[in-house]
Amino acid sequence: MSALTSTLPVPAGDVPVGKKRPIEGSRGARLGLRAVALAYLALLVLGPVVLMTLSTFAEGIAPVVEALTTPAFTHALWLTFLMVAVAVPLNTVFGVACALVVVRHEFRGKGLVDALLTLPLGVSPVVVGLALIILYSPLGGWFGPWLREQGIMVIFAPPGMILATVFVSLPFVAREVIPVLREIGTDQEQAARILGASGWQTFWLVTLPAIRVGVAYGVVLTTARALGEYGAVAIVSGKLAGRTETLTLHVEERWLGFDPVAAYATSVVLALMAVLVLVLMRRLEPKEIGDSG
Repeated sequence: MSALTSTLPVPAGDVPVGKKRPIEGSRGARLGLRAVALAYLALLVLGPVVLMTLSTFAEGIAPVVEALTTPAFTHALWLTFLMVAVAVPLNTVFGVACALVVVRHEFRGKGLVDALLTLPLGVSPVVVGLALIILYSPLGGWFGPWLREQGIMVIFAPPGMILATVFVSLPFVAREVIPVLREIGTDQEQAARILGASGWQTFWLVTLPAIRVGVAYGVVLTTARALGEYGAVAIVSGKLAGRTETLTLHVEERWLGFDPVAAYATSVVLALMAVLVLVLMRRLEPKEIGDSG
């Protein structure tokens, strides 16, 4: 009976267990779709990057080195790294905490908290900058005059730029960790508590290792957002050269100052940072489990 069964043809609608159904369609159609996708990416991404790089080195390396060693550029680079160094750890801790609250606890207003985590993704960064000015402007802001009396400047100073960067990059860690927490469930955490582990021990030894990939992926996305932020930072910084310029603002300032080499060179630096972030994202993607043979 088993020999007879093994010789029977498999119905067209059934696929043997462990086998993937081949994608239907002609080879020409598949190659055409790939060509269209590659051409689209080349037109919108690869082409501009290549042209910008060629324009950067059109006059040689010496002007590029000179542009990348000016005090304005080095200060913009340092300030950009400062934004990242403050915003990423804050949003990592906040994101993991919010994810635990949303997934592991039931309370009134849970849906509102979940919606507020998405708010920075839907609000224009320019609106964020204007809201910060309303709150912290030294001239008529809600808290600005009092802070100025204490010697604290928020608007047109790094603290306001950090607040803007933190807000626009707020959701990424939480949004990456929440689905991971829902997927792993609570069995291991409950087992740890039954064995006598405290809340902190359960978090550090059980929960955090289980969500580490989601946390790492969220950190990379937060870093990318903080590096490339322009709108909110441009509003609250005042764009003061050598004082409140990040790399993105420095590109605009140099371009409007008729210094294309410096603008291109700074753009290439930002592009290299973006490539590094993409490489990290690729490295952190979970690998597919292939056939064991």
